[in-house]
Amino acid sequence: MKTSDFSYELPPELIAQTPIERRDGSRLMTLDRRTGETGHRRFYDLPSLLRPGDCLIMNDSRVLPARLLGQRLPGGGACEVLLLTDRGDNIWECLVRPGRKLRTGARMTFGDGSLTAEVTGEEAEGNRLVRFRYEGIFLEVLERLGKMPLPPYIKEELQDRERYQTVYSKVLGSAAAPTAGLHFTQELLREIEAKGVALGYVTLHVGLGTFRPVKEETIEDHPMHSEFCTIPPETADLINRTRAAGGRCICVGTTSCRTLESWAGEDGHMEPRSGWTNIYIYPGYRFKVMDGLVTNFHLPESTLIMLVSAFAGREAVLSAYEEAVRERYRFFSFGDAMFIS
Repeated sequence: MKTSDFSYELPPELIAQTPIERRDGSRLMTLDRRTGETGHRRFYDLPSLLRPGDCLIMNDSRVLPARLLGQRLPGGGACEVLLLTDRGDNIWECLVRPGRKLRTGARMTFGDGSLTAEVTGEEAEGNRLVRFRYEGIFLEVLERLGKMPLPPYIKEELQDRERYQTVYSKVLGSAAAPTAGLHFTQELLREIEAKGVALGYVTLHVGLGTFRPVKEETIEDHPMHSEFCTIPPETADLINRTRAAGGRCICVGTTSCRTLESWAGEDGHMEPRSGWTNIYIYPGYRFKVMDGLVTNFHLPESTLIMLVSAFAGREAVLSAYEEAVRERYRFFSFGDAMFIS
């Protein structure tokens, strides 16, 4: 298939720059993947779309405040470092700016000087290996000095960085939020449980590859990025019990979907598992576990809109997106949501 088959026209003003005041007050488009029928609700209506005996699977990864603003040494010129992957021994794979001045051997300082760094290597894609030096616990230093790594299409400064975290996030490691989960509140989760829907959690640490456009002309030629994910025993057991009893397994976000589909057996049976996944889901894929999906509206020609199209059908998804544009839905990370069943 052609990458251009997954394009659509989006007015720039529909790209949400800030979260709305009430998390679960966002709009919710429903899409029936069998009929293509759409509907329009609010996210707090989600419990009415779920059934007793369903399970809702969420990604509990927490976003690192991984964007560091500092100065180059010597000279004091400005620099920016974005942490991507922990390589161990205080070395992280990072994106850096300005790249031409941050070659191997370059040194940097951040904040009050309590965090310093040196570029120790360069990767084929242009990323840098950076060794950090500090006193104490690195994550505590990051909490004090780091900023949230918002997507490049968000130009506004985030006033409350907890709004780029889900209310159930707990495992630090993501470079971007699993944004479908941003709509949930603790009250809404309690309401969902009270209806007889079980909640389960997986962990997938979201990488910046999720924002990279597909540059190849045909989608099959795109090299998919890898991300680390975990399915704990209690979640695997929950999914197996739910499916055995005839309930639906509904994923919150494409990250939860990719985690489950990476490790499910051909018959849909789940086992506990941890590891790296580069699963690439596009039309033609046969889903083994997922029966429903809560998701945001995704970038044109992205691997995420391809995944959604694999689940609901390309024509139905693009038609729903065109309807969302006409209805002035808000798009992308801080935007509105879809429930596909």
